[in-house]
Amino acid sequence: MTTAETKHTSHSPNTLDEAAQRALDYYLNPKPTDEASGKAPTAQLFIVAPDIDTETLLANASEDLLSISAIAADLADDVDGSRRSVILAISRMADGVQLLVERAMDRLEVQATG
Repeated sequence: MTTAETKHTSHSPNTLDEAAQRALDYYLNPKPTDEASGKAPTAQLFIVAPDIDTETLLANASEDLLSISAIAADLADDVDGSRRSVILAISRMADGVQLLVERAMDRLEVQATG
């Protein structure tokens, strides 16, 4: 018997199949991880940076809401009937949320000065 023949051990077909599947999964279907923590990421495509302060978050939300309202109001000029009503409702909802965000920003400002 040669050295190569003595090193070969017999494996059950199930063991070989499982090993092959793990190898294929490792190379062809890797499970992404967050390199810093080693945790698997969530299904979120985008995240907000965790170190951004609340005032900055609210200011950006406020600007986005203004943009949504402006886009919806502009679109409402181009359609009629029930679609116009839906688009105007979106614009008005964005305006209402805008007021809530502005109020939250005002409260943060009062807390910072008080």
